[in-house]
Amino acid sequence: MTTIIIGNFDGVHLGHQALIRVARENEPSDELVAVTFDAHPATLTRSQAPARLTTNSERARLLLTYGVSRVLSLPITAALLNLEPEAFIEFLREQLPFSTVVEGADFRFGRDRMGDVQSLRRIGERASFQTIVAPDIDVALHDGQLVSARSSMVRWLLLHGRVADAKRILGRAHAVVGVVTHGARRGRELGFPTANLGSVDVALPMDGIYAVDVEDAQSRRWRGAASLGTNPTFGSDTRRLEVHMLHMDPQTDLYGQSLTVAFDGWLRDMIRFESIDVLVQQIGRDCARVMA
Repeated sequence: MTTIIIGNFDGVHLGHQALIRVARENEPSDELVAVTFDAHPATLTRSQAPARLTTNSERARLLLTYGVSRVLSLPITAALLNLEPEAFIEFLREQLPFSTVVEGADFRFGRDRMGDVQSLRRIGERASFQTIVAPDIDVALHDGQLVSARSSMVRWLLLHGRVADAKRILGRAHAVVGVVTHGARRGRELGFPTANLGSVDVALPMDGIYAVDVEDAQSRRWRGAASLGTNPTFGSDTRRLEVHMLHMDPQTDLYGQSLTVAFDGWLRDMIRFESIDVLVQQIGRDCARVMA
């Protein structure tokens, strides 16, 4: 027997993890398949899709880690998105015969998101599969506000630099991966050498200075202070992510290597300093806060 969960699962946050948990509790012996898509549907339905929280490969890894048996990723096409709700379910059953669907109360599917959990139940009664609705997962943020675990909420929090609150909804720190490239070497001249990360494929938080955890391809780990922005003190207009790893051997060569940077906490805004000396003093205070 097969149970499925359907969705974008962007970020694989606590709400997604709850779907997996409910599915496993309901049918422990079933194969559990996460049905998802190779791109966000908004890439075809809107002028601009939201920034992804996870790459497709990382999303699949996380889904498997949290208990899914396998991931079925469907190519996004206009034909698929234009299927009426019942036709969409029929299409899925041709791809993957299933006996149970587990979804949240806000689940929508089919053309123009016309289908909901009530219509899914009606389709299931005719097609002989059961529909289980998992309860919403609410998360308390640091300011006491209670919010539902949603990918859109994680994006909003990142947009406002609230990475510690995003961590509460994700169940882990939001992380990005990039390859270390050569920079202007200003950090080294200031006594705080940095690794400059090239382009990343997922959402970055707003500009600012952050406490981060860093891991390289050899699974070596460091605490770090990350600078994300245009570095206005030096008149730059290029947005960069630069990370200073604390207590790293200064002879360590990271050029060309992949680094994973997990945003643990907000430290301060990205601002222009009146002098290099003032900047250096502030970087020292930033690093002290990271290690506090």
